[in-house]
Amino acid sequence: MGSLVSLVSHKNSSEKIKDSISEALELAGFRFSSSVKSVVVKPNLCYYWDAATGYTTDPVVVGGVIDVVRERYGEDVDIKIVEADASAMRTKYAFPILGYEKLAREKGVKLLNLSEDVLLDKTVRVGKREISFKVPKLLLETDLFVNVPKLKIMRVTRITCAMKNVFGCIGFPRKFVYHEFLDEAIVGINKVLRPHVTVVDGLVALGRFPVKLELIMAGADPFSVDWVASQIMGCKPTTVKFLKIATKEKLGNPQGIFTRGADVLDFKKGFPKANFTSSRYWWGLQFWLLKAYGKLSGDVIPPIIEEG
Repeated sequence: MGSLVSLVSHKNSSEKIKDSISEALELAGFRFSSSVKSVVVKPNLCYYWDAATGYTTDPVVVGGVIDVVRERYGEDVDIKIVEADASAMRTKYAFPILGYEKLAREKGVKLLNLSEDVLLDKTVRVGKREISFKVPKLLLETDLFVNVPKLKIMRVTRITCAMKNVFGCIGFPRKFVYHEFLDEAIVGINKVLRPHVTVVDGLVALGRFPVKLELIMAGADPFSVDWVASQIMGCKPTTVKFLKIATKEKLGNPQGIFTRGADVLDFKKGFPKANFTSSRYWWGLQFWLLKAYGKLSGDVIPPIIEEG
């Protein structure tokens, strides 16, 4: 059987979230390793917007992941919630503003800014392009790497979910330097960093506007998760450039993807689709102007550039 992606409907954002995550992991066929001493959980904290906006991962979901891990490995397992600085976001501010300092105290886990970890130079080839990254050493050494992205659109890449959240792990803060070849960079960093499992926060998703989608997804393969996520968000996966590139680079296989649990169509019907065609020209012009602004001023790029 190919790569499994599960979909679970969760009707309450705070009650029994652990049960929904456990169900999603079981449906996805994920099997916990018997020997895990260190765990890293990577939410999507792209900026300082609350999870209710659909932009950032809900601490409730991360808390549920921690509860599932603790249930399996006990209280002594070392768990870290991690995020890296971005062009328009500093992790030291995002953690307290978005409720992660409170969550860490309640769950007895640690917080880590990946940009302050030991960063290793890694270079990969995607097509004809060589791309270099600053990769946090922790993510290469941890026993269990849990990717916890959001389900949302992004004008530059059409969708952002599992693979784009891995892009957020790059330790170098000014990630806008990759935006001229962003799709290739997303594929490149996913060649270097391979989460053991992805749990998607789709409680509130972001299309043209935020929507209470009440969805938890899970899967071991980020490519497969994104393939299904793109269908939910109203995009043909074959039109999502980084998925096309990932297929060519043999990072994923569309032919081997299966879903279990709730029906994709049930969530697709409720997702507020975006009209990318009408905004493509103006977005390209705005992106060029913002990029020029960043080069001339040395200032951070506004958060719209760093969606996801």
